[in-house]
Amino acid sequence: MSRNMTPERAVERYLKERKPEVSESTHRNHKYALKRFVEWSNESGLGDISNLDGFHIHDFKIHRRENGGINEVTLYNNLCALRVFVRWLESMEVVGSDVAENMILPNPDDDIRDDKIDPETAEAVLEYLEKFEYATLRHALFALLWDTGFRLGTVRTLDLGDYHSDEQYVEVYHRPEKGTPLKNKGKAEREVNIHGWVSEVLDDYVEMHRDNVTDDYGREPLLTTSYGRPVGSNLRANINALTRPCHYSEDCPHGRDIETCEATTMEQAQRCPSSVPPHALRRSAITAWLNDGHSKELLSDRMNVSTKTLEKHYDARTPGEKRELRAEAFEMDTD
Repeated sequence: MSRNMTPERAVERYLKERKPEVSESTHRNHKYALKRFVEWSNESGLGDISNLDGFHIHDFKIHRRENGGINEVTLYNNLCALRVFVRWLESMEVVGSDVAENMILPNPDDDIRDDKIDPETAEAVLEYLEKFEYATLRHALFALLWDTGFRLGTVRTLDLGDYHSDEQYVEVYHRPEKGTPLKNKGKAEREVNIHGWVSEVLDDYVEMHRDNVTDDYGREPLLTTSYGRPVGSNLRANINALTRPCHYSEDCPHGRDIETCEATTMEQAQRCPSSVPPHALRRSAITAWLNDGHSKELLSDRMNVSTKTLEKHYDARTPGEKRELRAEAFEMDTD
């Protein structure tokens, strides 16, 4: 049913209606993405929004990809905003009811993602956990990963008896015969100190939320589910879900509608461009330790990674950050 409405007018009405319902940043991002759609509509001759169909959306996607100077993540975000707008058009009976459903979105290239978080973001996640998910499995897991820079598989190997609360450290053992091997086998066995705040979280987790269970080998895991020792995919999904900005800040920096975004589910959390997988959290933690001035040799032992590998794969410091650290080491004034 035609409403004889231009795309520009339809977008204006949509943005006006949505403004009280979404955050300022979401509204701003949608406004930017839909501005590009209106510009393309004017150029392509789509004068009546009720004529919008899958061919128009496909042509717009190709136009943005080839002429917009954007990467696949940005294109994905633009099309997510467009899909929310099209769903609004459907609710207003301006376009058919299957246009949004049939939209084919690109898959953001993992190589394009900036898979790391800075200390400020980690602090925001920890503040959220402290307030809303205190001493839960997710809180204990994130605290351990951020403080130790452990691999996810290393955290999974820990038994309750490996955690020493009074002395604030954990023991790491290679136990392949009992279902928890380490990547570097016996060479990865070590004792690792943890900060007092992490120990407090672990103490309260053990007291309040840890399930009193054993695994298939009769061992008592430090981190648990109601079934025993958590599998790696479960822990990975928790980190992916936790590190979405909409989860810890109730805001989306990518212009998506949080109510309809596919990445809001636990199973699809990795589809959020800002979510961080556990291995990237390890890389970020190592970088944070390096930026604090700790030597690569000491971190090599703590994180169980050679200095050569650390420099190649885990040191994400910028040249400017390295220069500032050198200035501090030589007591130079950088002002």
